[in-house]
Amino acid sequence: MVIAEMDRLMGCAFGFPVRDDGSWWLGFEGPLPRSIEQLTVSCSVFAFADIMIRPHPQDRGLARRVQARLLTDHQASLGTTLVDRADRPTLAALHSWGWMDVGELRRPAGPTTFRALVFPVGERTTARMDGLVTMPGGGGSGGA
Repeated sequence: MVIAEMDRLMGCAFGFPVRDDGSWWLGFEGPLPRSIEQLTVSCSVFAFADIMIRPHPQDRGLARRVQARLLTDHQASLGTTLVDRADRPTLAALHSWGWMDVGELRRPAGPTTFRALVFPVGERTTARMDGLVTMPGGGGSGGA
């Protein structure tokens, strides 16, 4: 967990390392992009469970710094998160912070369809993500 403070609590982010067995991606619709599969197997992916940032007009880069700090602390090359495909405000915020949409995922035990998003760390990882695109408005194969 990373906590951001100024004169008061400004936000936090927390999560966990993704296991190398690929279980995080269980229910992914279609083939998982090869670059993501390779990073998962190499234990270089970190899953964000939640990111909460209080809007602050003088510090619009806080979300990126909190994300980067957590990924750096865990020596991850790629961040990932799942967002309910109906949650357009959250999808829009994550896209504005540099997250890329990679497809849809549905957990076997639940009715919710999620958008799977990734956040590459560093130039080398970003280059390996070539071919992935940010989907404006969270669109994609599911029409969300």
